[in-house]
Amino acid sequence: MAGLLLSEACGLRPLTAAAHFRPRPRLPAADTNRSFPFSGSQPFRLSTVIGPGALLRDCMLRVSAPARPIVVEEEKRDNVSGIQTEEFDPGMPPPFGLAEIRAAIPKHCWVKNTWRSMSYVVRDVAVVFGLAAAAASINSWVVWPLYWAAQGTMFWALFVLGHDCGHGSFSNNHKLNSVVGHLLHSSILVPYHGWRISHRTHHQNHGHVENDESWHPLSESVYKSLDTPTRKLRFTFPFPMLAFPFYLWSRSPGKSGSHFNPESDLFVRNEKKDVITSTACWMTMAALLAGLTLVMGPLQMFKLYAIPYLIFVMWLDFVTYLHHHGHEEKLPWYRGKEWSYLRGGLTTLDRDYGWINNIHHDIGTHVIHHLFPQIPHYNLIEATEAAKPVLGKYYREPEKSAPLPFHLIGVLATSLKRDHYVSDAGDVVYYKKDTEL
Repeated sequence: MAGLLLSEACGLRPLTAAAHFRPRPRLPAADTNRSFPFSGSQPFRLSTVIGPGALLRDCMLRVSAPARPIVVEEEKRDNVSGIQTEEFDPGMPPPFGLAEIRAAIPKHCWVKNTWRSMSYVVRDVAVVFGLAAAAASINSWVVWPLYWAAQGTMFWALFVLGHDCGHGSFSNNHKLNSVVGHLLHSSILVPYHGWRISHRTHHQNHGHVENDESWHPLSESVYKSLDTPTRKLRFTFPFPMLAFPFYLWSRSPGKSGSHFNPESDLFVRNEKKDVITSTACWMTMAALLAGLTLVMGPLQMFKLYAIPYLIFVMWLDFVTYLHHHGHEEKLPWYRGKEWSYLRGGLTTLDRDYGWINNIHHDIGTHVIHHLFPQIPHYNLIEATEAAKPVLGKYYREPEKSAPLPFHLIGVLATSLKRDHYVSDAGDVVYYKKDTEL
């Protein structure tokens, strides 16, 4: 009957090609009456349980004026799904909480295996000494550049393991974490406790314009207070990739203090002894390097240690910068009541580093690490996969890398050209570009 139309006398004639009825939702089985729209009259009700005679009488009673055919057009909607879609706003509060993300992560992902963690330390330390011994033995200018790249990457791997000690994800033994963390970080001239404490501040305040600790945006007023050479150095490659030692000594622009000074406002009173211990370990390593320089000669130490150290610094700045910058769509930074631990953490980014993923202990799997830093690095990939259905569009899938992550150099260059400062006012702000830079 879908191709027929009721006429003036309730007769039937074929429906023209131009006319069609609006699709109606299926009615419950118990409802045996259906209504059809007519112009200039009350609805015509068709009963599926009455005969033709009753149908004609019902028609004559209800139709008070001649009916004319009506064309009922469907609403124009999304031509694929039929649903009007809204553009995703990453600055809006997420429709889920930390508890929902936590519940989605398998319980075994939270378990710390001390022996497994120590096996990574043994592996990486063995590789470091093996590379140094091989390079010194061959002592060829063909080999040295390969050594520098490999050894600098391994220094970075040592840093990541010390970083896990600082978070307590290395083991459940606090003293073991502290000893291993000091050995690893001191060997690459990082004050373990000083950095651990400031990094904890970074995690606790990430995404907050003023309270975040590392790679946080400059406000417009602070940015404009910098002299032109400082601005250019901050945003011109490769200088931002050499920032870490300067950050350790004097923090970021707009902040004061040092990771070596127990009186710095980075630390509270009961942390001063820890800071002194780490500074003493750093000085011991510096003295050891000075002694080795006297024994082996400045050039040899420059080749064996200094250049790999610079490569390590570049890796650290490169990776940590891209954890928080460079997405194709700008991500928000927060102030005041708009900031929360969850909203700040959700603006971090995962990155794929190809073959380097395993070498630097999956540090590119960063979103779940930022929200739950207690999860060991070897469980981060599984935890992330489990959390993705909860995170939805708040998780941004990283671009797949070739064996070596050269694609990220372009991402870095683009960000340095456009992500310069944020407004002084507003609780949800985005990076702005200095067109004169």
